[in-house]
Amino acid sequence: PRAREIVSCRPKPCQGSLLQDSVRRYLQLPADQTVLILHAKVAQKSYGNEKRFFCPPPCVYLSGPGWKLKQEQIKARDLGEAGFRVCGYMGLDSMGSSLMETQKLSFEEQPDAKGFSCAKALYISDTDKRKHFRLVLKLFFSNGQEIGTFHSKLIKVISKPSQKKQSLKNTDLCISSGSKVSLFNRLRSQTVSTRYLSVEGGAFIASARQWAAFTLHLADERCSRSEFPLREGYIRYGSVVQLVCTATGVTLPPLIIRKVMKQYAMLDVDEPISQLHKCAFQLQGSDRMYLCLSTDKVIQFQASPCPKEANRELLNDGSCWTIISTETVEYTFSESLACIREPVSPVPLIAALQLTGGGDVAMLEVQGEYFHAHLKVWFGDVEAETMYRSPKSLVCVVPDVSAFGSDWRWLRYPITVPLLLIRDDGLIYSSSFTFTYTPEQSCIPGQQVLSDVPQDSDKLLDSIHQEFTRTNFHLFMQT
Repeated sequence: PRAREIVSCRPKPCQGSLLQDSVRRYLQLPADQTVLILHAKVAQKSYGNEKRFFCPPPCVYLSGPGWKLKQEQIKARDLGEAGFRVCGYMGLDSMGSSLMETQKLSFEEQPDAKGFSCAKALYISDTDKRKHFRLVLKLFFSNGQEIGTFHSKLIKVISKPSQKKQSLKNTDLCISSGSKVSLFNRLRSQTVSTRYLSVEGGAFIASARQWAAFTLHLADERCSRSEFPLREGYIRYGSVVQLVCTATGVTLPPLIIRKVMKQYAMLDVDEPISQLHKCAFQLQGSDRMYLCLSTDKVIQFQASPCPKEANRELLNDGSCWTIISTETVEYTFSESLACIREPVSPVPLIAALQLTGGGDVAMLEVQGEYFHAHLKVWFGDVEAETMYRSPKSLVCVVPDVSAFGSDWRWLRYPITVPLLLIRDDGLIYSSSFTFTYTPEQSCIPGQQVLSDVPQDSDKLLDSIHQEFTRTNFHLFMQT
């Protein structure tokens, strides 16, 4: 009786064939729902009654056709448009369950059909002694149905921007090439005048509401703009850099990053850049032209030379930017083909794959976060035998290629299938990972094909099969 009671508490599993049909329909027309959390990598601590709100403010974007499909399902149940509206609450992970301790989020639809909201009034008190924390986002439909709980990445707490020369030993505060940053400007140091560098309609703008994450690349200053090879390492003042918008791919021309002190650009400083430093961006090859904002526009400003010190140039307020590293975490799920009554969280995140063994015992370890025992790994529409190891690891048996309707003897082209995680109630979690079965070189068109092999060469075919299954599994991550 006790065992039956425990089993009855689990979500009712979908029948195998019905679930497989649902997965096939999903693969033909994916209806994903994506929750994207964008936030700064560090947060400045508040002191006393002074509240230092997180800058830039944490943002949440809702995207994917699954949200629209969910709206139609709710309408079909006569709940009306009001029942579909998404609302949320965001706070620090140390807070209690009371929603009064968090900030309410109201989502608005953007021209690109994404839902957007940001938490402008979040801060961390000096009574909180932690060095790191996470943001917690709880999403609901306005009819009271819970969607799920989502966490940000770790955020480092700092007391104030470092005024000392930054050491590369303290890599938490340094900014590396290829990392993501946000840039904002405050005229006369007033919080209400904060503007964020952003992109709208393919053009750079200064926005008071939304901010964009930019990939900051370290470039080889000896090369022309058309070549612009990228380099690894930490960003230092005086380096030539490239800013690329992560959402749109729009790119600024090559820039020289300069340290700013008391509204002067310092031309002879080459120390590493630190979080929340004031900096300026000089257009490479220009006559003292700097990236500057004017209200909501991004323009060029010509600095004035300093007559007493040749290593300084005088800037205006709009040319002085504050730089900070940012993080992005994306959760994707699809409940379009299943009647889901439970929250979608925890939403698993796949970080890496590791293949071991070969032949009939090829095993794939799926590494990441938020795994649990109710998940199965699927290779396309084929379920794999899955074993739960820990919240960070799942292990599964790689299905034979014949499960996809292809006999290995006639496999002449690579077969690539998407990698999915599916909860036992039918909730689908897609990923950016795929798994590819690759044929032997002898099977590739242009070379001798297996149909040309004499009929009495079964031993040769078997040896090719063993070699193929031993060495020719490949893993790919789509960008």
